[in-house]
Amino acid sequence: MSNSNSNSELFISHAERTGSPKELFFIWFAGNIGILGVVYGALIVSYHLSFIQSLLVAAAGALSFALVGYLSLSGLKSGGTTFVLSRAVFGVKGNYIPNLLGWLSLIGWLAVNVITGTLTLMSLFGLFGMGQSAVLTVISLALFVLLILTSNLFGQNVLVKVQTFFTYVFGALTFLILVILIPQTDWTALFRMSNGDWLNGFLPALSIIIAGTGISWSIAAADYSAYQNPTNSGKKVFSSVTLGAFIPLFFMMGVGILLSTSVPDLVSASNPIQAIGNALPKWMTVIYFITAVGGLIPQCIISLKSARVSMETLNIKVSDKVAISIHALIMILIPVYVLFISEDFLMNFQLFLGILGIGLAAWAATFMFDYVLLRSKTGYDAGLLEYTTGKAFNYNGVTSWIIGVIVGFLFTNSSFFSGPFATGIFKDNSLGVLLAFAASAVVTIILSQLNGKSKQGGVSHE
Repeated sequence: MSNSNSNSELFISHAERTGSPKELFFIWFAGNIGILGVVYGALIVSYHLSFIQSLLVAAAGALSFALVGYLSLSGLKSGGTTFVLSRAVFGVKGNYIPNLLGWLSLIGWLAVNVITGTLTLMSLFGLFGMGQSAVLTVISLALFVLLILTSNLFGQNVLVKVQTFFTYVFGALTFLILVILIPQTDWTALFRMSNGDWLNGFLPALSIIIAGTGISWSIAAADYSAYQNPTNSGKKVFSSVTLGAFIPLFFMMGVGILLSTSVPDLVSASNPIQAIGNALPKWMTVIYFITAVGGLIPQCIISLKSARVSMETLNIKVSDKVAISIHALIMILIPVYVLFISEDFLMNFQLFLGILGIGLAAWAATFMFDYVLLRSKTGYDAGLLEYTTGKAFNYNGVTSWIIGVIVGFLFTNSSFFSGPFATGIFKDNSLGVLLAFAASAVVTIILSQLNGKSKQGGVSHE
């Protein structure tokens, strides 16, 4: 049974596959214009890097979206969403764990953006004389969650139009903010920043940015390219996704790097959004906060839509109302913990990126190299994706993923786990994410080659 069967519920119907590469550009541009990019920029500088080194990390980190661009080709060619296609790689049951991790990641990103949006609304209300309080926090949280849930009513066509609107309007406002910030930058201090250690500073900074950008969003790649017209150019889809994310992400991280001179405590601030606002002229602060809120909405739309898709792929059959209720509850509970109990946004943010990043990096490498070696030319056989006909476990994929995860955790330490090799350059950073990706990539290649030789010898391990 081939993936050309338009009647299969596994794939987006041909009638819905009318998208153009330009639409993907706007979806990913709008999804990366959010204020978190500024926080990323400040995070880069906190690794004690020079201005040039920081820009290099920002450029290389933003370019990690090439991974999302490449994995988007799987959706273009098949019309299937990411974790439906992942069943061919891991088996219909073996796919459960990485699928669950993907869902948790999307929910985690949704929570991160809700927290950021809540802090932004609180700062905006503060400009109008409302004192910071628990009541204001609850009101801001409720308003932002309501905005996101309303966006869940949009279909794919409306989504594209909304993303296009956000790209133009909030892209222009963000550019205006940058124009205002540049004259305030202490360029002397910026260029006096000494070079940091390339192994202990540059690589860890790069790994945390890649974990939060290309690797984290790879799980949603095919969810949007599946709506593309199958006759569209693969090169145009790849470049639209990659550039659509790279341009705003590098731009926003650049703003964060410039702000490091005027807001040196940005990374340690309990409300980094407020700290950024304090660096702006008062007349511009309201526009800044509105821009920040508007820039976060598209990211939430992407996370919520893909989280719903992931839930369905986990074979959790619930109505849209129940799914919305579940996601709404999570969107409230996690921010409540961070805002009222932990009160350390960036620490939780980095912990989230480092831990989930290992599982997602191993999945992304396994999925990508399986596609490169096995699926890029022949496509995905629907028989492998159906619960009734697909294999329960594809041991090559499962083995590659497990080994990648183990390697990643061996070189990672956190507040609740310390790997035996998390010393030296691997201590207190997320280099384990890159090692997990590399390990799964190597194992996938080796097992694919061995599997091919076994077939040639007359023995199939399929």
